[in-house]
Amino acid sequence: MLGRGAELVGAAIFATMFGAFLLQIFMRYVVNQPLGWTLELCMITYVWLVFWACAFLLKERDHIAFTMLYHGAPPPARRVLALLSAVALAGAMIAALPATYDFVAFMARDHTWILKVRFDVVFSVFIAFMVAVAVRQIHVVWTLVRAGWRSHV
Repeated sequence: MLGRGAELVGAAIFATMFGAFLLQIFMRYVVNQPLGWTLELCMITYVWLVFWACAFLLKERDHIAFTMLYHGAPPPARRVLALLSAVALAGAMIAALPATYDFVAFMARDHTWILKVRFDVVFSVFIAFMVAVAVRQIHVVWTLVRAGWRSHV
């Protein structure tokens, strides 16, 4: 249910970005009256789409990873490597969260030039991304410290 909702939000963000892009092409090359706000909307929705998709839509295996050493190792070593990676990533996200939140909140002082969207709204999706990554990695740790870990490496 939540996955379907996240997909719908991602699709709406993409549709908004694509619609603004097509409108800009039409206005620039057919009407010869370019619109500044469409470019700004495309940039905002692109930021949202990237972090939304990484946080809520892509599975762990869909992310780019360098796994030559990991796949060449025996299962117990894979478990240790996956645990170290998950702990490091979750720890980094959790440690950086307060400062990142402070900076995003600080960005409320300024807004985009044309649409006047506050920058804290523009970049708030990064906070959701950081929390989602931390939660996902904590789940990986939980999975790898329990019985049945071999099916997950």
